[in-house]
Amino acid sequence: MFKKIYILVLLTIFVSCNSEKPTEFSEKALNEKVYNLNDEVATFKEVIVQHKGKKILIDVWASWCRDCIAGMPKVKALQKEFPEVVYLFLSVDEKKGSWKRGVERYNVIGEHYNLPKGMKKGDLVDFLNVSWIPRYVVVDENGGISLFNATDAADKDVIEALKKSI
Repeated sequence: MFKKIYILVLLTIFVSCNSEKPTEFSEKALNEKVYNLNDEVATFKEVIVQHKGKKILIDVWASWCRDCIAGMPKVKALQKEFPEVVYLFLSVDEKKGSWKRGVERYNVIGEHYNLPKGMKKGDLVDFLNVSWIPRYVVVDENGGISLFNATDAADKDVIEALKKSI
């Protein structure tokens, strides 16, 4: 009986630890190098800090991702509903040319940065635990994470996080 209770307690602790959502970015994630459309390099922290005082919707996507492209109209709808929000697109395209052509081809409006290591490598994608894209993260006006993981731009949690004021 004691063994069963012990296993149940351990399982509960394990599940609760894994379901915890971070409220701020790790230092490693913040120090990740990102590249803009002009091939200028910055850290992810520099990108976030320049928008302090504004809400940010981060869209992790790729030009080759069918679900990402299908989700773009939903992001455009959010842009109309919440024009004051900064829309930050982080591409995990490993080929910069493909990423840049995708931005133009799909008329993606917002700020654009590339994570050239792709979806499976890098401190930022590790922190975000990106196993599927598109992936949406909402950052509050102070740079904290108010929504960590959504895979649909029309998700009610995305909309609530964008409406919520701190």
